Amino acid sequence: MSIIKIFEIDGNNFSDKEGFYCEIDRILTINLTWKTGHNLDAYNDLLRGGFGAHEYGEPIVLRWLNFNKSKQELGMAFVLDVLEITLDCNNSGHDCKLELY
Repeated sequence: MSIIKIFEIDGNNFSDKEGFYCEIDRILTINLTWKTGHNLDAYNDLLRGGFGAHEYGEPIVLRWLNFNKSKQELGMAFVLDVLEITLDCNNSGHDCKLELY
C-alpha cells in the first residue's frame, strides 16, 4: 500500500491571485530552475506532478487551510475555477483529492 502525499496551502499565506500562485509553487515544485506560469492552466499542470514535489500522475491530497478567508479575498469566481480544476471536472489527467478547512 502506498502512502498518498498531502500538500497544504494556507489561505493565511496569501491574499490575492499572485500570492495564491506563489503558494502553489512553494508546495508543488522543488528545485526548478525556471518560473512556472501563474495562471490556471499552469496550476492544472502542477497538479499533474513532475515538478519535484510529486511524480507525474501520482495521486495527492491537497488541503486548503483557511479556505473561507481565501474565498473572500480571491473572489468566488476565481475560487470556483480553482476548485473545478483541482477536482478534475474536465478530466485533465491528475488525481487530486481536495480537503477544505
